[in-house]
Amino acid sequence: MKKLVNYFLQGLVFIAPLAITGYIIYLAFDVTDQFSRDLLSQFFDVRIPGAGLLMLIGFLILIGYLGQTIVARPLIVLIQKFIARTPILRDIYSALKDFIAAFVGKERKFNIPVLVLVNPVSNLEKLGFLTEEDLQILDEKEKVAVYFPHSYNFSGELFIVPRNQVRILDLPASEVMKFVVSGGVSGLGRHESPVH
Repeated sequence: MKKLVNYFLQGLVFIAPLAITGYIIYLAFDVTDQFSRDLLSQFFDVRIPGAGLLMLIGFLILIGYLGQTIVARPLIVLIQKFIARTPILRDIYSALKDFIAAFVGKERKFNIPVLVLVNPVSNLEKLGFLTEEDLQILDEKEKVAVYFPHSYNFSGELFIVPRNQVRILDLPASEVMKFVVSGGVSGLGRHESPVH
């Protein structure tokens, strides 16, 4: 019974951020779609399918622009301080923010695909992404952090591995991610270079 409860809680921790994010996007789309429908009906007697989606995309671009300007900085800091003081919201927000930033932010983390020798005896290797080379804080000067995404999932594992067991791949990170997440179903060429 304890295992079932543990699995339930792990499932909840995994699904909750995705469900909340999906619901927020759905609400944003619904609100902008209704707003665009009302706005267009005042001026024109026409209904444009997808106008809400276009408005939502425009709104997100505007928020992104304002988020990078001086005007919005104080507001963002205020919102982030509020979130930082709210325990569950803080954890969900920071995890989502870090995860999204790792893919599309200025400091992308999944852009160095690597091949790691997991078992030298059987020559077993695993595809992953080099996320951190400086592990002095862990007192591990000869190791690096490698993230291994799971196939058909939005989760993965982080391993600290000896530097000499990691080979950087000369491949586009997006292709390697697609290959790993698809469980190896998508095709992939092999060009390797040693880790510096």
